[in-house]
Amino acid sequence: MLVVIRIAGKVKIKKEIEETLSRLRLKKKYSCVLIDEKDKIKIGMLKKVKDHVAFGVIEKGTLTRLIEKRGKGKEKEIKDVEKIVEEILKGKKLEDMGLKPFFRLQPPRHGLKSSKKKFPRGVLGDNKEEINKLIERML
Repeated sequence: MLVVIRIAGKVKIKKEIEETLSRLRLKKKYSCVLIDEKDKIKIGMLKKVKDHVAFGVIEKGTLTRLIEKRGKGKEKEIKDVEKIVEEILKGKKLEDMGLKPFFRLQPPRHGLKSSKKKFPRGVLGDNKEEINKLIERML
């Protein structure tokens, strides 16, 4: 399971990139979605917007914290988080379980690495396992 976080804002982004981000449901800065690695269409969309997002493989513990955070402070509290996480890891979608298909995160504590340099590119692009540390800072 891949997690994708939009890092770039809306200023000076080409229209086709903005449309692709919108189709991935990454409409606002610091929004986050889960993508199945087997979905070739979404992987192709991800390759197109790789310079505007950070992505990587999400661990089970981080996914659990993400769903727990979603359920706090709402009138409709999420019960049995572990069951939801297991269903997601098996391939079930968030919409099928009555949850929104995206997460809104806060800006990361202690900021981001500079993404203006050509190499290394800060947090933009594939972060592999490091994406879990970024998500922890954003919860």
